[in-house]
Amino acid sequence: MTPWILAITTVLLVFFIVSRVIKPKYLRSMETEEFKKDYRKAQLVDIREEKEFKTGHILGARNIPLSQLRQRQTEIRPDKPVYIYCQSGARCIQAAKVLKKKRGAEDIVQLKGGFRKWTGKIKK
Repeated sequence: MTPWILAITTVLLVFFIVSRVIKPKYLRSMETEEFKKDYRKAQLVDIREEKEFKTGHILGARNIPLSQLRQRQTEIRPDKPVYIYCQSGARCIQAAKVLKKKRGAEDIVQLKGGFRKWTGKIKK
């Protein structure tokens, strides 16, 4: 492999990794207390896989795993706020990008720190 191809491949790989990890501007993060105050007025979506959801989830949350979000995107209303969470917050970036691009959702909020930081009511 020539040095130029190696350099271009490295730059593209770094760009791909960074673009998947950087939080987009349209995704707001909320601490647990602030999230608790407003999530009942929004669509609350748990984007963890079904196994994770069944071990416990925020009361009132609907489970649409990130792995199914593209296929089930029509279940999300773009005109209403969308509050999302996963286990730690990492998958929310990818979910927000799908919701923005495919559904045109403008008001997307993630639970900072994910479900593991949640201190409110849960359902098992």
